[in-house]
Amino acid sequence: MSAEATDHAALGRRRGLPRIDLRNLRRFSRAALLGPASRGRLPDAIEHVAKVHRAHHPGADLDVLRKAYVLAESSHRGQMRKSGEPYITHPLAVTLILAELGAETTTLTASLLHDTVEDTEVTLDQVGEQFGEEVRYLVDGVTKLEKVDYGAAAEPETFRKMLVATGNDVRVMSIKLADRLHNMRTLGVMRPEKQARIAKVTRDVLIPLAERLGVQALKTELEDLVFAILHPAEYARTRELLLDHARRPDPLARAAEDVRAVLHEAGIAAEVLVRPRHFVSVYRVGVKRGELTGSDLGRLLVLVSEDADCYAVLGELHTCFTPVISEFKDFIAVPKFNLYQSLHTAVAGRDGEVAEVLIRTHQMHRVAEAGVIALGNPYATTTAPHAPLEAAADAPDGERADPTRPGWLSRLLAWQSAAPDPDTFWSSLRAELAQDREITVFRADGGTLGLPAGASCVDAAYAQYGEGAHDCIGARVNGRIATLSTVLRDGDMLQLLMARDSRDASSSGPSPEWLDHARTPAARIAISRWLAAHPERQQPPSAATAPAAEPDPAQAGAPDPVPPAWAAPPARPRSGRPRRPPS
Repeated sequence: MSAEATDHAALGRRRGLPRIDLRNLRRFSRAALLGPASRGRLPDAIEHVAKVHRAHHPGADLDVLRKAYVLAESSHRGQMRKSGEPYITHPLAVTLILAELGAETTTLTASLLHDTVEDTEVTLDQVGEQFGEEVRYLVDGVTKLEKVDYGAAAEPETFRKMLVATGNDVRVMSIKLADRLHNMRTLGVMRPEKQARIAKVTRDVLIPLAERLGVQALKTELEDLVFAILHPAEYARTRELLLDHARRPDPLARAAEDVRAVLHEAGIAAEVLVRPRHFVSVYRVGVKRGELTGSDLGRLLVLVSEDADCYAVLGELHTCFTPVISEFKDFIAVPKFNLYQSLHTAVAGRDGEVAEVLIRTHQMHRVAEAGVIALGNPYATTTAPHAPLEAAADAPDGERADPTRPGWLSRLLAWQSAAPDPDTFWSSLRAELAQDREITVFRADGGTLGLPAGASCVDAAYAQYGEGAHDCIGARVNGRIATLSTVLRDGDMLQLLMARDSRDASSSGPSPEWLDHARTPAARIAISRWLAAHPERQQPPSAATAPAAEPDPAQAGAPDPVPPAWAAPPARPRSGRPRRPPS
């Protein structure tokens, strides 16, 4: 359901992100009131959405979008937003947001219909009969999320329901995120206290999930909108800073020209763009570095065709400019947990001005912006047309498992139902969300385990065996005997040694010290439950049995009295970023 509309310019939008402006909304309103123009073509109100969709999917069937629009418009007819706009402008705006990110036709169809079951007389059965079971499933998932209690006391349970809905089909959360983005854009007619409540929920629940799903285009604008509502003074200062620098020559534009010249001379086909930072990013950089220069307000983005070209660009930049080695990161060889891939570096030009540079392929850029939305329909490769529904029949409560589900989400779903109490679930969830990288470990049987960076053999045991890991007595890492406290690295070969293979099975079971080495929620919860059931194995209270430390709220996106998603370390000297290359 939509929050009501207001002036779009009021909150200072992030530059460059595609969006529906107020004029488009009014045009949609007029078209919505007039209805379909003719039987043979799309209604005027959805024509722009269809054009954007075709740009990403040239062969898309637009008939189903027309059909969905006609049903949505007729169902919502007579419903108005507080701004006076027809209600149909909301599902249209949400659908355009998703179309700009390249969502496939099924997602857009469900997006047009996402409020019909909740707000009109249309039933899920009618949606299924007219548009198929996939659309019905997505509309049902979004409808269930709308009924979630967002009160502060219900936060853990809210996250539980969102995790289950997202794990079953990530497209449900994609629609929800786009829905919330349009609601946040149009929040100004609400009372200030209601604006603050919605902004806090967005900050604490939806922004962390957008980050984990890799939908940066939605996540960054949501951050800016929340920033403007919850921290208006900091937002205003950041806005003034950007306006002040906008009146001056842009050093990044000069740097971009230099990079283009270098790559052209090297024969590397590349697109070089200046990518402005969004408001929250500028605020973070300001807190971290102190005084800002024009080159701190954005980064250079270099887009190429192939992975190998990324490294060729890197080599040319490090040869022709002065590299800041401490700024180099390779997220192509080691992708982030949320599918993100890029090379990060920084170079100093002839004038000594340092420019940060992102290097990626066009496909990497699409995934970096759209995350899981860029993956399309996770069930599209299934040979049987109703395979997802058959799979759902085998899952509890009609659930199904999205085959494109990220590893972190699979882990959360595996243990979320086993969390003994809401507080344990909430603290464990925040710890998991604070992780920013995954590793892959190879098992002795040829399989693999996906674990967060910093995981130990204890974590691997519970990831592989569940509660059967209570019988683990040791491990071999890369062929050598290792303790269970050993921290695993990406690519390690792991063989777990179990007590059932030993003559000393009677003495097996976790000890309190295992909690010192467990990093994943699944391991910590299972160990704690076993120790509670076997008090004879407990030792006197010590650090081993202390609860896990709370993660850094700035990393986890959790509530905090200072700007939580934007808190940064204290200012540091910029010795690692020379302003002038050595002579």
